[in-house]
Order: sequence, then C-alpha cells, then structure tokens
Amino acid sequence: MTATRASEPAAPASVAASSHWPKAAASAVVLRGNEVLLTERGKDAHPGIWSLPGGHIEPGETAKDAARREVKEETGLDINILGLTDVHDVIIRARDGSLRAHYLLAVFYATSGPGTPVAATDCRSARFVPIGAIADYTLTPGAERVIHAAVALAASAERNDVVPQ
Repeated sequence: MTATRASEPAAPASVAASSHWPKAAASAVVLRGNEVLLTERGKDAHPGIWSLPGGHIEPGETAKDAARREVKEETGLDINILGLTDVHDVIIRARDGSLRAHYLLAVFYATSGPGTPVAATDCRSARFVPIGAIADYTLTPGAERVIHAAVALAASAERNDVVPQ
C-alpha cells in the first residue's frame, strides 16, 4: 500500500469535522500496446493536472465495477480489467496539519479495445500517451509509479498467460 500526502489551504473546520474519512475510490491504469490512458482534470482536486481515470465507489458497487464505470463516464471507453495494481492512499492535509481529505483507491490495470477516448464529466482532455512520454506530463502524486507497476504486472500476466479477472 502506498500513500500520497499533500498540503492545501485550510478547509473550514466544519467540512473536515463533519466528513467521515477515508472515502473509497477506484481507478484504472488502462493500457493499449505501449500506451496508457491519461485524463486531464477539469475541476475538483488538481485542475489541469493529468491523472488516471477514476472516482468514488458508489454504495453497493464493487471497486472493479466503479473503475469500469469511471473510465466509461470520463472517456467513453470500455475496459477489460486484468488485475489489481495497488491500494493507494491519498491523504490531504490543511496547512495546520488537520485532515482535509483521505481517499483509499483500488487501482486496477486494464486493457482497452479500439476507440478514441473522448473527455467527459470532470475531464478536460483524455488521450493515450506512450509510456516513455508520461514524464512529460504533470501527473497527480503517485501516478507515474502506479503506471510503471501496472505495466510490469501486465507484462508478467502476458508472459504467464494469466486469465483476466
């Protein structure tokens, strides 16, 4: 399990105090050949920063189903989940050290069939990027490490003829 910590301006005390943390979320490292699907955030946390498609897990929804839904909502693409890459904590603290947000993300690795991603919902842009070029993008904390881990897992699964989950 990995954790990402960030500091942001202090939220009103009532926001942090009235919220129950952590919140469950899911995302996917979507691979197509030697490329990975990235989305540029358009609102909420980190606008203008590139990340993996993902979001909240709805009540009664499995993490895998949430990852599939979020990719579809944000990019229009259907995915085939191959496995779990990581469980990733995103912990955001206010400048005074108080907890502003804590998300626990199930990060899956997946493949996508043909089709061009089309940005929707909270994304400004969505595109497949060569793995070797991801360092040219400003990514959310931890995204590059998770992408490389997913690429390694997918390559291992392919070598061992692992059946997708």
